[in-house]
Amino acid sequence: MNWLDLLGGDDAWERENPPISRQDWIVTLGITLVVVLCLELIRSFVPRDQMQPAWAQYLAVATQTLPLLARRRFPLAVAVASFISFFVVVTWVPELGYQTATMVITFFAIYSGTAWARDRRQAVLVLGGLLVSMMLWVAWDVSVGNSLENFREARAGDQLGGGILPPLVAWVLYGAVVNLVFVGGAIAMGQSAWRQARDRALLEQAVETIEQQSRELQQQAVVDERLRIARELHDVVAHHVSVMGIQAAGARRLLQRNPEGAAEALANVEESARHSVTQMRGLLGALRTVSDDRSGAAGDGREPQPTLAELPQLVEDFDKDGLTVSLATVESEPGELEALPLPLQLSLYRTVQEALSNVVRHSTARHASVQVRTGAQRVEVEVLDDGRPRTGTSGSGLGLLGIRERVTSHGGSSEIGPRVTGGYRVRVRFPLSSTAKGASSPAEETR
Repeated sequence: MNWLDLLGGDDAWERENPPISRQDWIVTLGITLVVVLCLELIRSFVPRDQMQPAWAQYLAVATQTLPLLARRRFPLAVAVASFISFFVVVTWVPELGYQTATMVITFFAIYSGTAWARDRRQAVLVLGGLLVSMMLWVAWDVSVGNSLENFREARAGDQLGGGILPPLVAWVLYGAVVNLVFVGGAIAMGQSAWRQARDRALLEQAVETIEQQSRELQQQAVVDERLRIARELHDVVAHHVSVMGIQAAGARRLLQRNPEGAAEALANVEESARHSVTQMRGLLGALRTVSDDRSGAAGDGREPQPTLAELPQLVEDFDKDGLTVSLATVESEPGELEALPLPLQLSLYRTVQEALSNVVRHSTARHASVQVRTGAQRVEVEVLDDGRPRTGTSGSGLGLLGIRERVTSHGGSSEIGPRVTGGYRVRVRFPLSSTAKGASSPAEETR
């Protein structure tokens, strides 16, 4: 692995460099106060003749700390400036340069340069240059600077030579290793921070993509459900129109012979027309957002649509494989369920079908019950089960979304969710108008 791979030079992701913020001011001010405090403590016990003037010391503090304000905005420039400032201060203001706080500032600047660099190829060149410069500075300090002379004076009276290397060689290697670990450690920690930021950004992007795809799937499910309702509406409208045609023809024949019978037939035509318009208005309100180009892909769907008369067969189909399903119907008047409008019967049937399908797929239930009730100008269906959610079978929620679409199209209400006593409930209520209760049923159509 080369430097380019190590520092993400070929990575397409770029970290944003934020403008200088309040946080940067607070960090810079805090570090400055710490350095000033350390400087004043040093000034209290170091002889004056061994220190630079106070103005030079505080100027060195400013060149070290002020660039940190832009450490996130211009990370590489700050890293280079801090690195150069460190060597200048160590050389001419050693009482400040060799204190721990000053070294920490340089470490922090190099770390920030690595963590926030936007151009990773440029970061490879700059950070590699810092490492080479550090090694050259160590060599210069030993060969040209005062470090070698100071080392000899300090060790002139000592008995050295207890290690495996000669004292001078060991001292030079020690300085090189310490500086290499110092700069290399800052680069390694900064690169780790950059990779964490990149992984977090990519994860957020993936989550956003998944959420967008989920919204698109839900929208597609709504469109598909509305198109299915539209196909079902075709059969309903055909039924009402055919009934009105038959009743109008009968009224025409009875107009001369039996005016009262003709009036009654015309009243039935009027009632059927109003009821048909009411149903179509509700369904078309749900279908209004469907575009013409997408509706053309729905298919014909010519098969007969199920009614409540086929509900016992549906329950029997689910009553197997360890699941017991019971069906109960409650009518305020005999034959009231059979007289419900076809779209309403179909919506009740589909609700039961979807609810029982969810029980089989996603629940541990052993028993389920289906109840269909009428009364008080409404009809409702309730599906209950005694199970718990099955692990690893969470669905997309699109089936329940379809139920709610049907409820909305009929102006009804729904109650879907877990029960306090255990199990799950799907309860749907539809209002019944006077015209709806009096509309012709499938049985009446065959008479």
